[in-house]
Amino acid sequence: MDSLVRKRIRALRVAQGWSLEELAGRANISQSSLSRIENGQRRLALDQLVILARALDTSLDQLVETASDDVVTSPMIDGAHGLMRWPMKGEPGMSVVRQRMTEPPPDNPARMRAHPGREWLVVLSGTATLMLGHRRFRVETNQAAEFPTMLPHAIGADGGPCEILGIFDRDARRGHQRDGDSERTGD
Repeated sequence: MDSLVRKRIRALRVAQGWSLEELAGRANISQSSLSRIENGQRRLALDQLVILARALDTSLDQLVETASDDVVTSPMIDGAHGLMRWPMKGEPGMSVVRQRMTEPPPDNPARMRAHPGREWLVVLSGTATLMLGHRRFRVETNQAAEFPTMLPHAIGADGGPCEILGIFDRDARRGHQRDGDSERTGD
């Protein structure tokens, strides 16, 4: 694991486009110490890992996690609402939902939802209409939308069936569950 963490530190630094000097400055450690950490010439200390994780904009858990044999997951299917849901193991509380929609979003703004959280969706096929407050967005195949769910929102099909893939953070997922219709995305 020691070797994996060292490689991960270097890979994250390089992915950010940072030199040793830049990351060392962000972590408030010397450039030579960082170099020795990356090259395995210096012992990894927990306090340094915490500082490096913060400087790399990641968590200590993500920095030291090891690969799991359990990388493939099967969806939970909700045939009544035409959706499949996959929990995201690396982000407890988040889930990915695939849903086929045939109805347009509601015309009545009172039927739009607002709740804590964020949602992200991509249209896999067809065209969707996303209502955000008083604004209407047309989202076509391969286009995505991301929005805070505190805005009243609803989504539905536009001119025929569409299929969407949505990612819900924990709060957004709970907001839809409280509305009594599983993970539906606001239609």
